[in-house]
Order: sequence, then C-alpha cells, then structure tokens
Amino acid sequence: MKHTSTSRRVVVTGSECTGKTVLTAGLAEYFDCPSSPEGARLYVEQHNQPLTVADVDPIASLQITLEEAAIRKAHDLVIHDTDLVSTLVYARHYYEASPAWIARTASERAADVYLLCDIDLPWVSDGLQRDRGSAEQRRQIHEKFVEAMTRGGLRWTLIRGLGEKRLEQAVRAIKGLA
Repeated sequence: MKHTSTSRRVVVTGSECTGKTVLTAGLAEYFDCPSSPEGARLYVEQHNQPLTVADVDPIASLQITLEEAAIRKAHDLVIHDTDLVSTLVYARHYYEASPAWIARTASERAADVYLLCDIDLPWVSDGLQRDRGSAEQRRQIHEKFVEAMTRGGLRWTLIRGLGEKRLEQAVRAIKGLA
C-alpha cells in the first residue's frame, strides 16, 4: 500500500532511546504540520505485555494506519515517528523475521528523507517496548538502521547532539528537501 499524498514525508528513526518522539513533536511544531506517532509504542501501551514475533504484522498495520491519518491532514509536509523500516529492523534484530509484505510495503512507502537519530543521548528505559537495551545493543541496532537505509537506497541524514542542536540539524535537513 503506497502512501496516499504528494506531501513531502519525513521519518524520524533510529534505535531506542534516541529522542525520536521528542524530535518528531518539535519538528511538527516548528513546521506547523501533522505528525504520526510510533505504532510499536502505541501497540505496547494498548497490549501491556512484552512483544513477540506474532506482534510484528499488527504493529506494521497500525504503523500504516497512523501514517495515513497524518498524511490525510498534510498540505505540504508530514513528519512520522518511525515507519515500516523501523518495524523491519526490529523484527530482524529480535525475531530474525522479515515478513515479505512489510519489506515490500516499506520500499513502496519510502519517505523523502529519513532523519536517523544518533545514539549520543543517554539511555533511558522504555519499559516493555524494547527494554532489552545496553550500549552495545543500541550500537548494533543503530548500525542495522544505517545498513537498511543504505541498502534500500533511502535518503537519510544523521542527527546528533542534545536538545536544540538536534532540532536545528533536523530543521536544516528538511529545509534542504526543497
């Protein structure tokens, strides 16, 4: 299912505890545009139990639904807190699963640019979602994001630093889309 809008689409992505949700909110406010939340986070909050491989398909479907809701509100720009690339990276990492329909749909729905949040922020536990983290595991997942985006031919920019510095880098990357 391809996305349904001609609006520019930006995905904030990366491994756990890298400030994606905060950055997504800041960008949506700065550009006064709609955004979509992370499907996996909402799914965990709704089900209140650790994720398993059986959750990959429903998380992917929820992610698409959330993105489409934001896309329908967009006039020129929409910001997504993750997308199906993230679903694939985590499914491959934790379950060695890579559902073909998710890989195909992720490719079809590729955003205009991906803002990959670096792992330079301190670790903060994220509860049930993917709370298996260590500095080494976070580094490994970060490398898997780089590999997935590079292999997929996706346009991406590394976003680093704390607070306003991170937001300023992301704003510059989005303004560079024009």
